Amino acid sequence: MSKEPVASEEIDLDQAEEQEAREREALRAPVIYEIIRREGEEELSRPAFSLAVSGLAAGIAIGFSVVSEAILHAYLPDAPWRHLVESFGYTVGFLIIIMARLQLFTENTITPVLPVLLNPTGASIMRTARLWGIVLTANMVGCFIFALLLITPGAIPPEVYRGALSISHHMMENDRWEMLIRGVFSGWLIASLVWMMPTAENAKFWVIILITYLIAAGNFTHIVAGSVEAFLLVLVGDLSLLAMATDFFIPVLVGNVVGGTCLFAILSYGQISHEI
Repeated sequence: MSKEPVASEEIDLDQAEEQEAREREALRAPVIYEIIRREGEEELSRPAFSLAVSGLAAGIAIGFSVVSEAILHAYLPDAPWRHLVESFGYTVGFLIIIMARLQLFTENTITPVLPVLLNPTGASIMRTARLWGIVLTANMVGCFIFALLLITPGAIPPEVYRGALSISHHMMENDRWEMLIRGVFSGWLIASLVWMMPTAENAKFWVIILITYLIAAGNFTHIVAGSVEAFLLVLVGDLSLLAMATDFFIPVLVGNVVGGTCLFAILSYGQISHEI
């Protein structure tokens, strides 16, 4: 007699889980928009200190993308396919950041922007500018700290250090236009990753790997991950701060914002603006 209620509860639980799964699969664009918009509102209301610490942690964490890629670069043979394999290392830092819910600037090119598109007032724009400024600055400080750690004697094996330098020099071979236009692709891909997360559920791990691997394999430029590489070259004397700013930072930042905000976020809002 005592087992029947338990069996009934299990059946009800299975049915509830099945119903929830069906609802997830059926998420329409307006629902996805609303989920991300609410997340954006939460981020915009967070204290500056919380944003700064989270952004600092993200800037340090993204450095493991560079190290992981450098490890594969160092120990794989110099073959035409090496770049395709070593690009998997690039996904590590993004996995840490996204799964740990840390503040990454390029994610914020869409998440806090959706509330602004719904209510484009001066106050909402200033709130977004505040968040962008805090997170981007904190990300850059974290990147600089990680680059300092990379040049610390004994921090990483010599061959991995050489691999990190090689990858960094390869990134800086892009001219300013290539930095910008490849930054547009990168910004679009990160924004699309954010848009897909509400429906990804148990596939989040693989979605993050797929999108961020594509960024690395396609040699697209990312303002935060690339800053670790650029700071590394500055610290070893192979790149000046002025050249970093003009040849890397400004064009990639503009490209990421154009791809993530001006293209993906605005177009995503446009497709549902008459339905919400």
